[in-house]
Amino acid sequence: MAFFSGGRSDFFGLDIGTFGLRAVQLKGPGPIKTLDRYGEITLDSTVGTGYDVVDKQGFTQALQRLVKQTGITAKNVAVNIPSQRVFTTIIDLPKMLPAELDKTIHYQAGSYIPTPPDKSKVDFAVIGNSPQAGKVEVLITSAPNDFIESRLALVEAAGLNVIAMEPDNMALARAIVAADATLPQLVLDVGSVSADLIISFGGTPHLVRAIPTGMQNIARAASQNLGVDARQAQQYVLKFGLGKDKLEGRVYAAIIGVIDGLAGEIEKSIKFFAERYGNTKLDRIIVTGGASTLPELPLYIANKFGINVEIGNAWRNVNVPPPQQNQTMVVSSHFAVAVGLAGRME
Repeated sequence: MAFFSGGRSDFFGLDIGTFGLRAVQLKGPGPIKTLDRYGEITLDSTVGTGYDVVDKQGFTQALQRLVKQTGITAKNVAVNIPSQRVFTTIIDLPKMLPAELDKTIHYQAGSYIPTPPDKSKVDFAVIGNSPQAGKVEVLITSAPNDFIESRLALVEAAGLNVIAMEPDNMALARAIVAADATLPQLVLDVGSVSADLIISFGGTPHLVRAIPTGMQNIARAASQNLGVDARQAQQYVLKFGLGKDKLEGRVYAAIIGVIDGLAGEIEKSIKFFAERYGNTKLDRIIVTGGASTLPELPLYIANKFGINVEIGNAWRNVNVPPPQQNQTMVVSSHFAVAVGLAGRME
């Protein structure tokens, strides 16, 4: 689902992250497309962040440079919306005709979303039958108009045509979960400032959450508890992680409180999902982003919940040419959102 769509086939996916931009262009028909072009670029600190751009010209130049460096020729682009700026919920409504459902959602939008409907972009999709008899599940997303319009203007200033804007978590699930997966799977992506959690089955997200815990929180805990500067703390976290036998377990002790807090949010989500869907059990947990690069975090999660954990592969639903396979796997944890955007079926 997206806030708008132009139905174009020649487009690429653009992930505007906190500190950088990532672009992916795929080619070919069907659900398994072939990688054509990809690349990433770091935003200069003077530009601000992807969520709060201070230097608009600097952002435009960085985006144009990325497109040129990757060799992407498409002018149409699908762009992400950070999960922190999107409200997502699932509601149960009586079965009705599509036209009636559209009227119902827009008439009652104010009771479903936290922001005024006239100041928000609202979209919805029926994702299946509800556990409640005679009803359907409807996934509703909304985002503030001013943020949508500002992001749209930034991208269009680079000479691009935005055909769709989609929440990070929707794109993430499309890339990380196998195209033919039917059993419930939880995807956990820990970014710089927050974590996305999605439980998907039957090709559709059925629980979507943005958790305000990211790699910055983990590094900050290491800095404060170890008495080192931010750069050193980040190095310690990425090198030693949750290794109890590394550096005498000091890094583990410094960050385990934050990790336990994140695990608590995961546990709440698993319990909610199980209760809603009749004690349906997860098949696996897939971790990506910081969740896959922090040493021993996948093992911690597996032991905590007794569920198989696998490292996410952003390219699992993409045919990657052999000469590019090694390099794409090295950067896989960076590209899930961009790949998911590029893999949209228009």
